Amino acid sequence: MDEARTEPGAVNIRAIIQEAISEFIRSEQARTEPAYKAELVEERRRREALEQRLNELEDENRRNRQLAEEADRNSQIRSELQRLGVQKIDLAFKAVRDEIIRTDDGRLMARAGKDELALPDFLHQFVNENPELLPARIAGGSGTQGNSRSTTAPATVDLDKIRPGMSAEEMDRVRQEIARVASQALRAS
Repeated sequence: MDEARTEPGAVNIRAIIQEAISEFIRSEQARTEPAYKAELVEERRRREALEQRLNELEDENRRNRQLAEEADRNSQIRSELQRLGVQKIDLAFKAVRDEIIRTDDGRLMARAGKDELALPDFLHQFVNENPELLPARIAGGSGTQGNSRSTTAPATVDLDKIRPGMSAEEMDRVRQEIARVASQALRAS
């Protein structure tokens, strides 16, 4: 065999076979390469779409978290104002909401000048400085009529009879009884 390779006029079969194999491999690569490229382009497009959707979800999550924190903050402020006996809660809330911030550890603090106060302390101080937000201490004044006591016995309302779908008369009677009991309780305190 070595002699066949060395002869100048002899056909080199090994070189021809290698040439045919390499040509076949090149043609196969040329044929499959566009499919690989298209698949890579499609995969890149899917990945970018998923990244964009993930970014949108992160933004939405951040917005929802901020809304939840804001709602919790507002709720805590309003409940503390209510606990302090403020009658005009909305007015007081509007006056103090911008002063109250949430610290890194999650507590609500108020900026009072250069100092920071805890929410209950700040609101207590605010209510003391603004007593007009509290209910009137003396019900009445000049021109008010005295209590006219009814000579008839008050109608009692059975709590078990309060239900959805009550007639308008019954509902009105229940409301009046609740208002009467509440006013008596306020007068007693």
